Amino acid sequence: MTATRRERLADDALLLHLGADTPPIHDATNARVHRIAVRIRATAPAWLRDLVPAYASLAVFFDPDAIAAPDVERWLDAHLADDDGTTIAAAPRCIDIPVVYGGDFGEDLDSAAAELGLSPAVLAERHARGLYTVAMIGFAPGFPYLSGLDPALALPRLATPRTRVPAGSVAIGGAQTGLYPRESPGGWRLIGRTPLRLFDPTRDAPSLLAPGDRVRFVAIDAREFARMEAGA
Repeated sequence: MTATRRERLADDALLLHLGADTPPIHDATNARVHRIAVRIRATAPAWLRDLVPAYASLAVFFDPDAIAAPDVERWLDAHLADDDGTTIAAAPRCIDIPVVYGGDFGEDLDSAAAELGLSPAVLAERHARGLYTVAMIGFAPGFPYLSGLDPALALPRLATPRTRVPAGSVAIGGAQTGLYPRESPGGWRLIGRTPLRLFDPTRDAPSLLAPGDRVRFVAIDAREFARMEAGA
């Protein structure tokens, strides 16, 4: 099977390790995680409760009253044995995220740009130029870890995290970029903010973004932010 090793997380969960669990982050490994998740969901076994993709692993949650862990392992062996890394998954969604860069919306933009030897406008433009992939959802409900950041824009996290980061903040943390779905503590560099509601438990799909989605950032101004926020 594609997994390099398996781990039993609980009576109702297995973890498939598909690559190294430590940096650097490999896009090919993450793509394989999403591809395998698509293949498992496509078969829709009755015992499957949930799949949780991460950067290099996939958690498989099952109904222990319907199937035992060894049988899940055998099922996975049988259904994933032919995964050679070339199977193409379904076309991902591509979602535009409007964002105001800098000022009160991204208080670290100026200092981050200075640290990188760029102007704030160039940092914002290069960040918005990228095409990103939702590698995983974690940290908080609806928080997307996005791969695809230009390596030249990577920034270390703050030495002392903030106790309050506004909801919708767009940030850089190491070699990743991401969005804070709700007000929370955080140590990533804040470069902008979106008016979109990233997580809403009243929606059929509470998280706006899902693992495997593609994301583009679209720069807007404060007036457009206010208009969109009022209509959210």
